[in-house]
Amino acid sequence: MNIALLGYGKMGKVIEKIAVERGHKIVLKTTRDTSEINLSNVDVAIDFSIPSAAVNNISTCFNQNTPVISGTTGWLGSYDKMVELCQSKKGAFIYSSNFSLGVNIFFELNKQLAKMMANLNQYNVSMEEIHHTQKLDAPSGTAITLAEGIIENTSKTAWQLDRTEKNTEIPIVAKRIEGVPGTHTVNFSSEIDSIEIKHTAHNRNGFALGAVIAAEWIKGKTGVYNMKDVLGL
Repeated sequence: MNIALLGYGKMGKVIEKIAVERGHKIVLKTTRDTSEINLSNVDVAIDFSIPSAAVNNISTCFNQNTPVISGTTGWLGSYDKMVELCQSKKGAFIYSSNFSLGVNIFFELNKQLAKMMANLNQYNVSMEEIHHTQKLDAPSGTAITLAEGIIENTSKTAWQLDRTEKNTEIPIVAKRIEGVPGTHTVNFSSEIDSIEIKHTAHNRNGFALGAVIAAEWIKGKTGVYNMKDVLGL
């Protein structure tokens, strides 16, 4: 499979290594404007760029009939617009706030725990996420996905960065520490005890492997999907 890497930073380099190990060929690597790039020999594009470039990268793929996997976070205000463009162009698209196989299992575990805790009002829920200092957005897309999973299954109505005085909101503490690939913790705490679930990434390999698996899965398909579809969860 011929793969284009849109964004060739640390994640792009790890994706390249894993893709080549799995028998694929990287035919394009770019960190510049993709508007004029020719994707005619590309089977799938993988976008791990920056928030300001993601919409342009994804649009370019749809306009050139190239399936695209996007792991860039911080641009989701335009997500619905990209879905509409994908559908109008009969394209193929997978966005995930986190492509790690373990994190996507964690997403489902988080939803199940939230359902179990929904009627136990003595417990207050809070979250913490830790990432490397180069991460541009806060809270992380993964933390937002976790918060949305709690909101869907409880009486919580929103999340708030750092602190909140409202009982209906989920506080998310975002920390930036050099060298941390990603740690996410969900805590339900009462005066009596606490229940905590946690995912710790040891390196970037899990994110990269999941993105390559998603690229393999989407080839030949049309439509908008997520990692739950890819993994059959």
